[in-house]
Amino acid sequence: QEVLAQMQQLLGRSETLRDFLQQELGAWRERQQRACLGAPADTCLRPLETWFTELGQGLFQLLQLLRALGDLRQKVTYERDPLKAETPLLEQRLQEQLTHLLQSAFVVEQQPSMPNACKRPLVLRTASKFSARARLLIRLHDRNHHMEAKIHIDRAVPPWGSRPPTRGLSLPRRFRKFNILTSSSKTLLAGDSPQDGLVCDFQYL
Repeated sequence: QEVLAQMQQLLGRSETLRDFLQQELGAWRERQQRACLGAPADTCLRPLETWFTELGQGLFQLLQLLRALGDLRQKVTYERDPLKAETPLLEQRLQEQLTHLLQSAFVVEQQPSMPNACKRPLVLRTASKFSARARLLIRLHDRNHHMEAKIHIDRAVPPWGSRPPTRGLSLPRRFRKFNILTSSSKTLLAGDSPQDGLVCDFQYL
């Protein structure tokens, strides 16, 4: 019961940290929008990547501990065992936190831009290729499971007033004709340095 109570407390703290990270991520997206317009804004993702990774590692460790407690319950149990009653609810709450954290950790690091000298984001010419880069802010050390990102071009964009907020990708108001010249899915790979997380580059759009 004491272990389960401590885990409940840790999950409460992790929810507070998650809300803090959402605020920081929102501030980073605002800085990225200003940088796309030419403002000298700091868009470095290293602090956010460190914070997301630390929280993710803590949640994964709690998940391993919960599963170890489940194995223990298979060996030794008794009437009104708190592990039997509380462990499934704790694991469900933990899985929800992990799912929310991983979804919010996937960001568009580099907005669509053309490969020219100035490389101004969101300035796209017709009949010219452009690129975009996405990043997963949680550094995962398990390389046995490949993760893929798929890009989708929505050709039926609603008007500005009725459009739901996009998750980090700024889209033009009207589409002419956008194409994916190669595969629409990419495997997330390690970044430019060992400290970077998983990234995927879509270079032929």
